Amino acid sequence: MSLAGKTLFITGASRGIGLTIALKAAREGANVTIAAKTAEPHPKLEGTIYTAADEIEAAGGKALPLVVDVRDEESVKEAIAATVETFGGLDIVVNNASAIQLTNVQKTDMKRFDLMHQINTRGTLMTSKYAIPHLEKAENPHILMLSPPLDMKEKWFAGHTPYSIAKYGMSLVVLGLAGELRSAGIAVNALWPRTVIATAAVKNLLGGDAMMHASRKPEILADAAAAIFAKPSREFTGNFLIDDTFLAGEGWTDFDQYRMDPDVALAPDFFVPDDIPAPAGMG
Repeated sequence: MSLAGKTLFITGASRGIGLTIALKAAREGANVTIAAKTAEPHPKLEGTIYTAADEIEAAGGKALPLVVDVRDEESVKEAIAATVETFGGLDIVVNNASAIQLTNVQKTDMKRFDLMHQINTRGTLMTSKYAIPHLEKAENPHILMLSPPLDMKEKWFAGHTPYSIAKYGMSLVVLGLAGELRSAGIAVNALWPRTVIATAAVKNLLGGDAMMHASRKPEILADAAAAIFAKPSREFTGNFLIDDTFLAGEGWTDFDQYRMDPDVALAPDFFVPDDIPAPAGMG
């Protein structure tokens, strides 16, 4: 199923994974709302909503760059309304915006905890909430969270409990909304990478260039997202998917194309359950 003519609302789409998903959709002729905070260039981060819009248009899509703070209710409501007014509807929501700080409870300032909770859990729930009335009118509506499977193990919390709570909160929204919206035919799924993904956050916060070499390109998540959106929404919902395992099930065999450096071992990401093995031959 092509994304031509479909309208996507993607939070945090000015760079990284969100932008890569947007460009994948644009190459199929989609309309994309870039809902993010970066309107002015950042000294350490590449891209703004406007540079992202230029890339989307150049890729063959139509772009609507909007300054959106997913913590602000009016900002989210107005952005979704503007999307529907501009493109005539809404087909897909991607909750990608996220905040991270890998510190333990004692070392986490409560303002930072609040920020992570407001962006990750509350922002995801609120964006989905205001999109639902429009998604109900779509032919094959999807909500996708960039969040992990709910694998409740101590090892996924110890050392960074505040972040884990906020990130798992996004997945709890998946769990609940999939049940709430099943009868309406709106698919709600989660997608998560097996390995670290090469993004600005990884470079600046999680290990610099060395970690980038041990990462996969964000294109693996864009390919997986597009494959999810092609699924019938009434039949494919409530899933917590790991990128390479899902793609292998869809017929993908070449995962080397996603490696940043084929000579460096891949670094595993957080939150990948032990009972979801890598595709055969990948170790």
